Amino acid sequence: MALIDFILNLVALLLWWNWLSIRYDPLAKTSAATLIGTLRKTDKSGPKRWRLLLALLALLVFRAIVYWEFGASFRWTPILQLEVINIPFRSDYLTRMMLFSLLSFLLALGIFYLWMLLLSIVNANVPDTDPLQRLVRVQIKWLEAWPNALKLLLPFFIGALCWLALHPLLSHMAILQKSKSPLQLIQQAAVIGGAAYLGWKYLIVGILLLHLLSSYIYFGNHPFWNFINVTARNFLAPFRRIPLRVGRVDFLPVIAIALVFFVCEFFTNPPENPSWYRLWYYRMLPF
Repeated sequence: MALIDFILNLVALLLWWNWLSIRYDPLAKTSAATLIGTLRKTDKSGPKRWRLLLALLALLVFRAIVYWEFGASFRWTPILQLEVINIPFRSDYLTRMMLFSLLSFLLALGIFYLWMLLLSIVNANVPDTDPLQRLVRVQIKWLEAWPNALKLLLPFFIGALCWLALHPLLSHMAILQKSKSPLQLIQQAAVIGGAAYLGWKYLIVGILLLHLLSSYIYFGNHPFWNFINVTARNFLAPFRRIPLRVGRVDFLPVIAIALVFFVCEFFTNPPENPSWYRLWYYRMLPF
């Protein structure tokens, strides 16, 4: 069931992507004064954006009903994974399944935009002639002109604000315990905001792995692989002065991948030893 939920989130993201992309259709808003404006679209009625939103809403509602009907039979407990805390939802309550279906999609959507934000920061110097980077900038065009320092702070503040808005509802539905004080709630929001950066690990590791693969296998001069290699080099730029190349073999991507996993694992699952750190870590966590 967890795999099904993941696949349905991907489908929901594609529906969202298509709904958002229609507004950038070069034939959707053109005038006859331009060459492209003289082209006629096959569908004179134009794209129906509302149909995509309706399909997205229907998908979220339908899967919530399926989870409610069959979740108990498969002994599956839906879990919203927020890196530092996992929030379980009982599948025998339809209202909770509706909420989980919505939050699961919003979490996937948030991770997607976190990735777009990171690519915007790392590839700030990549020109618009790169088609994939141009597509990234279209997705977050309202943030593209912001300084990188402000962009780096966005995941923390958005994650913290989402927790502050969501926690009262989850505690009211008895999904989470009520916070003992406003200070504890603020501490929880700070932890969630910091954990938002951990969502970048999948993108970083994925790009570095593809870059490592393309370093030994030639896939041709394709825009996708050019984008991967440029992005990977930008990720690794702060570490280029470290001598990690032996002959034609570059160990830097492998070490960077290992470092990403180590840092993320260190903060989400602190080690048993030294015991003082683990005790301090869990004593300080406000959950």
